[in-house]
Amino acid sequence: MDTRSLRYVLAIARHQNLTKAAEELHVGQPTLSKFLQSLENELGLKLFQKVGHRFLLTYAGECYTKKASGILLLEEDLLTEMTDIRKQDMGEIRMFFANMRSSYTLPAILPAFTALHPNVRIRILGGNSEENDKRLIEGESDVAFYSRPGQPHPLIDYISLAQEELLICTARNHPLGKLAKPSSGGRYPSLDLAALKSERVILMQPGQRTRQTVDDLLSERQIRYDNTLSTANIHAIIGMVSAGYGVSFIFDAHVLHRSSNAPIDCYSIEHGQVFRDFVAAVRKGSYLSTHVIDMIELTRRFAWEADSGRTDSAASETGSLSF
Repeated sequence: MDTRSLRYVLAIARHQNLTKAAEELHVGQPTLSKFLQSLENELGLKLFQKVGHRFLLTYAGECYTKKASGILLLEEDLLTEMTDIRKQDMGEIRMFFANMRSSYTLPAILPAFTALHPNVRIRILGGNSEENDKRLIEGESDVAFYSRPGQPHPLIDYISLAQEELLICTARNHPLGKLAKPSSGGRYPSLDLAALKSERVILMQPGQRTRQTVDDLLSERQIRYDNTLSTANIHAIIGMVSAGYGVSFIFDAHVLHRSSNAPIDCYSIEHGQVFRDFVAAVRKGSYLSTHVIDMIELTRRFAWEADSGRTDSAASETGSLSF
């Protein structure tokens, strides 16, 4: 399958410059210029409009690049599937784990995965959940592991691995604990969101999935906090909460697997506990290699075992659940 013309046009569109596109494609700039002129003559349409030194897409160019991107994704799926059929246990997995979750999940699953597929390279991607949704859709990532968004993306499929509860976390023996109500069948005593209005509330950064969940919750309950602090580092949030510097919202899996022994108390959210599925996200309709399937299964197994451990721990506690 010759997809050279598709890749050439996409490179020009990406750089808006023939010289930079030629450098990326490892061809001469005159060769690329001649190719573009020949293709436009063949199509009878201009794909680019030259403005100064920039090559900007025309309407025809926008249609061409949209279809070209889709064709290249299909080609990638086809080649991956053919590799599996030949049973060549070689390849690469490009996957996203947020920093906190990767700190306790990757040490547990990667040794087992490498024992199954010793020749498969693993690439861990950074960024936040929104950035990695874009990578999935554009074919730059194979799988992302995070909390399911409140509004699922139509181009992404979500495979549920475990259910996690969003908790209110405070320092050990914080006065807020006196306002908590006993659990009625849940793992934790419950606390009203309004009780936090006089506290410093430490939040994650916008664009991070936990922050999106909290923002949706506060909007729905019509709650607003005036004294807030934002950081992308959950380890730092747990440390500040334990030190009594503020209170926060943290998913129970992160609390269970935190790296320090910082003591904190945890509470369910009163008037309706908040749960989110921990999921493996993949591009809708994409072919999943055996490597990706095994990585998802190992992550699901680890999450399930951790969830069972939380249940046993909660069952043995009385009063506020402390960690």
